[in-house]
Amino acid sequence: MEIEEEKYRGKITPKKAQKMLSDEGKNVTLEEAKEILQFLQKIAYVQVRKFLNEKDEDT
Repeated sequence: MEIEEEKYRGKITPKKAQKMLSDEGKNVTLEEAKEILQFLQKIAYVQVRKFLNEKDEDT
């Protein structure tokens, strides 16, 4: 488990995401929490790329 936690150093772990969702009344498995985090990372990546591309076009 320590290796898994090291992978998420400075990030939200699947276990923490699972607890956060549970606190909001959304019960998900650890695997579902992991998939949700991966999806959110992809969305964030797309948004950052879009922002940077728009910024390049303005200059």
